[in-house]
Amino acid sequence: MPQRLHQTFRRAKDNPVTETIPAPTHPLAYRDYRFFWIARFSAVLATMGIVVVLGYQFYDVARTDYGMSIKEASFQLGLLGLAQFVPLAVLTPVAGWVADRFDRRYVAMLANMIDASVALTLAFMTANDALTLPLLYIMAALHGVARVFVGPSMSSIVPNIVPPNVLPRAIAFNSMAWQTGTVIGPGIGGILFGVIPALPYFLAAALLILASLAVAQIKPLPKVEIKGTAHPFRQMIDGLHYTWNERFLLGAITLDLFAVLLAGATALLPVYARDILMVGPEGLGWLRGAPAAGATLMALWFSFRPLQHNVGVKMLWAVVVFGLATIVFGLSKNYWLSLGAMSVLGAADMLSVYVRSSLVQLNTPDDMRGRVSAVSSLAISGSNELGELQSGFAAALLGPVGAVVFGGVGAIFVTALWAKLFPELKNAKTFEPQFRKTTQ
Repeated sequence: MPQRLHQTFRRAKDNPVTETIPAPTHPLAYRDYRFFWIARFSAVLATMGIVVVLGYQFYDVARTDYGMSIKEASFQLGLLGLAQFVPLAVLTPVAGWVADRFDRRYVAMLANMIDASVALTLAFMTANDALTLPLLYIMAALHGVARVFVGPSMSSIVPNIVPPNVLPRAIAFNSMAWQTGTVIGPGIGGILFGVIPALPYFLAAALLILASLAVAQIKPLPKVEIKGTAHPFRQMIDGLHYTWNERFLLGAITLDLFAVLLAGATALLPVYARDILMVGPEGLGWLRGAPAAGATLMALWFSFRPLQHNVGVKMLWAVVVFGLATIVFGLSKNYWLSLGAMSVLGAADMLSVYVRSSLVQLNTPDDMRGRVSAVSSLAISGSNELGELQSGFAAALLGPVGAVVFGGVGAIFVTALWAKLFPELKNAKTFEPQFRKTTQ
């Protein structure tokens, strides 16, 4: 027995077994991701506070100072959405190229500081009772400029600070930051606005500065080298070509674009809060936050139980539920039923966003990630801002209730049509790269 033990120890010494510690599978275990999460949460909290107060102030100024009717003011709300969308439409290719060409941390920091200056301007103008519709249009446009650069730069950072196998869970936590901020931001904004109207903007400015400081703590990212020597304009267009040639990504992105564009009920929330549900700015804050409450619960579920099977079919059904919840909200005259419908709407939207975001990040090479993320951000923001424009036009023709119901029916119709046009959606089973084609 002693001889056998000696031989065993000798074999172990001559052939040591190297034990490797497995990498963490939770995104919060990574230092840089923690700073990223703080930055994202702070920026979203600030942005949502700005948006909800800006929309209410705009509608109130139109009704009170300019003497507009409900339909006229609703139409102006649609134009406010257009003012935010135009910078997105014009600058999205530039923002994606900038995110691939320069340090993504610095791009995000600068964009957040521009948004902080917008918040401070609105704070001082509100405190001095100097708001006008032209000024609010200008501030909305500058806010759009800031957000168009934040989107691709921030979303492109994540794949560089967590391993690929952790990325779907990290995306779920990204969505939690977004949705939690969307829940809390409007509520805080509405409450503070009821106390001192300028307070939400001062808080937003402070949070955006905090977001910039958190991004500054992230370690330098690997330098991205854009392949080829094409002209910068051509490099900007390459992101559009890549998305166009990936049928699954094209179908998923455009499905979300058109469904949300038609069912843009959030644009008319000030109308519902002031003239239909009669709940004022405080009630508007919670109505605006209700979709995010449902989305946060869904994101929390995915952060512990990531979606793995039949992702395409589940995304399609989520958009159908999104449309049905929009219809219920449009017809409801009960505040609590409206809150419930908006919560279901947000949970369904979260599932769709989770699937699409995971596929975009996992199907895109790093040297094109900024440009492809810009295309995705354009679809998301475009559906929101153009959805506000569509809702304003529809409300002017059909009234606010008719406009919301029409949008919900349209979202369901688009889902059925896209399932037919893009069979890749319902056939997709997992998040593995789908139907890759070589881009030219």
